Amino acid sequence: MSIRKKILVVLKGYPRLSETFIAQELLGLEQAGFDLTLISMRRPTDKKRHPIHDEIKARVVYLPEYLHDEPIRVLRAVLAVRGKAGFRPLLRQFWADLKRDLSRNRFRRLGQAMVLAHEWPDGGEWLHAHFIHTPASVTAYASILTGTPWTCSAHAKDIWTSPDWELSEKLGQARWAVTCTHSGFDHMRSLTPSKERVHLSYHGLDLARFGPFVGDHSDRDGSLPEAPVLLLSVGRAVEKKGYDVLLQALALLPRSLHWRFEHIGGGDKLAMLKAVADSLGIADRITWKGALAQEEVLAHYRRADLFALACRVASDGDRDGLPNVLVEASSQRLTCISTKVSGVPELLTDGENGLLAPPEDPTALAAALEAAIRDPALRHRLGAAAERRVREHFDYHSSIRQLSRLFEEEWRKDDNWKQSA
Repeated sequence: MSIRKKILVVLKGYPRLSETFIAQELLGLEQAGFDLTLISMRRPTDKKRHPIHDEIKARVVYLPEYLHDEPIRVLRAVLAVRGKAGFRPLLRQFWADLKRDLSRNRFRRLGQAMVLAHEWPDGGEWLHAHFIHTPASVTAYASILTGTPWTCSAHAKDIWTSPDWELSEKLGQARWAVTCTHSGFDHMRSLTPSKERVHLSYHGLDLARFGPFVGDHSDRDGSLPEAPVLLLSVGRAVEKKGYDVLLQALALLPRSLHWRFEHIGGGDKLAMLKAVADSLGIADRITWKGALAQEEVLAHYRRADLFALACRVASDGDRDGLPNVLVEASSQRLTCISTKVSGVPELLTDGENGLLAPPEDPTALAAALEAAIRDPALRHRLGAAAERRVREHFDYHSSIRQLSRLFEEEWRKDDNWKQSA
């Protein structure tokens, strides 16, 4: 018989257009019978929502994003938790962390954890953090304060921008952690003696939501000005997405080659990228669509000829894991051109089901783009192979089954221990 406990899921922000992989997992866990309450450290900033967010039934509780915004709420929590058995151990852990990370952010996480522990929504019996950086800090502090065990889903930026000492300690505290790329998996396992607690779990895709494309992608080859090849990219305008490199590559394409590029997504570097496109003389070939809902993105995958994403390691170490947009585009038989960074080669094999260039190399990226633009037969072959790989190996139900098993194994251990005590 399956064991089910009330899980408080700690998130950095909810809902977020750029984190459909998290929404998909939450919905999958609900559909598998898990009882969730979502604890968000920030209120939403996106003006749109994906349909999947409306399908998730879990209640959302927002912690004070900045402690000074809700001083009474924070003060009540501090006064209330001082009597808990975990209060002194929490202060010892916080002091040890603060000495290595003297920042306002560290105080904010302590305050949020105290609010969570004081209010303790819906009788939570388990804690689960999405992202091993700040959400896991709040979760770990709340766990110390309440004695409630916790687990964690780590992704990309949170792994690569966290110091090793912090990752190592959190991996020692959490019952288990999952991550979505082999590079992240190997790095996390290198930081803990309890390697069996770290698991690889690809997010995968809801293949019902991204059903097969029954139409055909075009045979355009860039030779006709009235029939330009349509290039698409979906992603936030942030450093790790490499859009400046992609724009440089597009500018290197022969002027006689006819193409158009559409970008979907927001991001704080959007204005800069538009200026770069203008300076490169390609602004008239580009349409900046802004953030779109999932069903609109799906329609764009189906009418595009090529998908491009120039992933890179950012200056602060941030990088993608396996970008979900590559999985989504591949599911629609859309050939993807990307880079050999992080988890991308775990989906795409150069020349077999996509084209890969070295990161930070506009010339190599331009060569791949030109080859695919000129050769529709190559695009059709690579796109068909990419779709087969996604539908055979990236069904998100596999991840949900794995997470269900991991939760239930821990809960069974806890129940057996309580019965024998």
